[in-house]
Amino acid sequence: MTMPKKFPTNPSHPERICWGCDLYCPAKSLACGNGASRTMHPVELFGEDWDSFEDRLEKPVDREQGAGLS
Repeated sequence: MTMPKKFPTNPSHPERICWGCDLYCPAKSLACGNGASRTMHPVELFGEDWDSFEDRLEKPVDREQGAGLS
């Protein structure tokens, strides 16, 4: 059993690679049959701080805390 490759959080040239699977093929020679175009890396879609996106999500209101607002 092989271990999956480590997913790079901020690669230097993400546009050169397809990120659709763990083969990380060059953008011009897709080997996995992913389709006609490559899958973009999250850093290309969301910016360099894409891996800290969860910190920016709205936190749910605690039911006990929200009940005393009326």
